[in-house]
Formats: sequence, C-alpha cells, structure tokens
Amino acid sequence: MTYPDTGLVAILRGVTPDEAVEIAAAVLDAGFDAVEVPYNSPDPLESIRRIRAAVPAASRVGAGTVLTPDDVRRAADAGASLIVSPNTRADVVAETVRLGLESYPGAATPTEAFVALDAGARAVKLFPSTAVGVDGMRAWASVLPGGTGLVPVGGVDAGNLADWARAGAAGAGIGTSLYRPGDTASTVAGRAAALVAAWHTARAAL
Repeated sequence: MTYPDTGLVAILRGVTPDEAVEIAAAVLDAGFDAVEVPYNSPDPLESIRRIRAAVPAASRVGAGTVLTPDDVRRAADAGASLIVSPNTRADVVAETVRLGLESYPGAATPTEAFVALDAGARAVKLFPSTAVGVDGMRAWASVLPGGTGLVPVGGVDAGNLADWARAGAAGAGIGTSLYRPGDTASTVAGRAAALVAAWHTARAAL
C-alpha cells in the first residue's frame, strides 16, 4: 500500500461531537490535509462519524490514540481512513493494513520503526518528536527503507514546523498549538492558515 504524502494533520484532542464538524471544516478549509480525533476525546467515534458525513469525500479523517485491533475496527466503522497510535503494536498495524487504511504507528526508536514497517506500515509517527529531534529524524531516514514517511508529532508548532519540512518530514501532526478544547473555529482557522503557509513555504524551497 502506498499512502499519499501525509501533509499536515490536525489533532483535535478534546473536541466534542457538537463542535467537531465546525472545527474540522475550519482546518481543512485552511489547507490542512487531514483531521484526527483521538480516542481520549469525548465520544470520539461520534465526532468521526459527523465529520466524515459533513466534509468532502476526498478529505482524510482519522482516529488517534488507537491502541488495539478492536479500536481499529471501531474507527473504521465510524468512517476513519487514518489510524494513528502513540506506540508500535504489530497487530494494530496489521489490522489497519488489512482494512485498507493508512497506518501511522508511533515510534521513538529506529527499532520500533522497523517493527512498524515489518507489520505493513509505510509511514511512522515520530513520537514524541521533541525526543527524536530533527537530526534524529535525518539519521532514521538514512537507515529506513526509501519512501518511508516520517511524521513528527508532539511539540510541533509554527516555530519549528519549517525545520521539520526542510529536514524531509512527510508531514506533521499538530495538536495543542492548533486546537485546545474551547477554542472557536475562527481562532483555529487563523492558526491553521499560518501553519499551512509555513509548511508550504518551507517545502517549496526544497
């Protein structure tokens, strides 16, 4: 399976079903490539269902903090096409791939990254990215199979996003620097637009 270039993923941790569509639409309209609703949000599967029903079919909607194969299946039933985890579990990756979904297992070491790839993933979430660092990601890229997507998550913000882009990241997951529970859609849209501009400016210079 080949994934599209990951791009920017909005991590909407804490979003509620009643506000999920408005917030998701704001970040997607600003140019984000995907939205993710973590399982440790209020009624996450309902939020995923509502977002999936409301946004264009080409929009990518994911579930985050996915820890078990059953979590994968429930997310798929709700309409998720991306499965994002904070850790590397081969059975979670395998079930994600079996269902034809994009797998983004979290890895903090090259060993975990290789486990994820052996299980069928084609991209790896660097988590926490502050621990791996830009130089660490470059070192990983030198030993992982060509074409492996490396996606930093955890501590990515407007101040360092361009550094990750210039280092070759396939995308980035952005959480609290984009959305915090209680933020309005207009506030989130403004942050999203600034992040998208920083990302594309850095990528264009490669």
